[in-house]
Amino acid sequence: MAKSTNKTAKTPGRMAQLISVYRMTIKADQTALWWSLLALAAGVLAGLLASIFFSAGNVFTSVAYIVTGVLAGLLAAMVVMSRRAERAAYSQIAGQAGAAGAVLGSSLRRNWRAADMPVAISPRTKDAVWRALGPGGIVLVGEGSRTKVQAMLEEERRKVQRITPGVPVSFLYVTGDKESVPLHKLASSLYKMKRVLSRNEIAAVDKRLAAIAGGMPIPKGIDPNRVRASRK
Repeated sequence: MAKSTNKTAKTPGRMAQLISVYRMTIKADQTALWWSLLALAAGVLAGLLASIFFSAGNVFTSVAYIVTGVLAGLLAAMVVMSRRAERAAYSQIAGQAGAAGAVLGSSLRRNWRAADMPVAISPRTKDAVWRALGPGGIVLVGEGSRTKVQAMLEEERRKVQRITPGVPVSFLYVTGDKESVPLHKLASSLYKMKRVLSRNEIAAVDKRLAAIAGGMPIPKGIDPNRVRASRK
């Protein structure tokens, strides 16, 4: 059989992808490069100081400290840049319908989980309520206008408490005002909540919540999946 003449285009390697992401991050956040360089310098400086004070004239130990410091600095710089990249990505979708759902659907860890679709939504204003479940209990996230989404949150809390009596229900607001949670801090705000449910209790509550999930149609014009942040 003749070999196909069509060659599949090469996909960028991991390093090329990282460089591309970092370039876009620096373009969106000019301080990202300086914070990364500062993290690198801190690691190198720590290695140099360790080699001076703890190597006791041993060349091998001194070099080992310096190399370790450089590697630690590079790792710290990559962590800083990755955090800045994530923040820059979220800033691009902040204020869009479904942005909170994009974060909840792609960033949650530590035994936290969230519904793929909003549990309540206003067809007229497009304000929405998203639900997350984890060690901190049930968290309802209001997205849109704080004054308009407040009633939606209270109604959803009453609905949830009928299904899961005794389980704490908290509110978070992604509404763009001074007291709301910034989009890039939404996941971390969940992680900071006091632990009230065990892993087994979370699974049990999740099964109960499934009884009220999926019954609400999404109004035309809103597709939370279209603004979902890509997984890294």
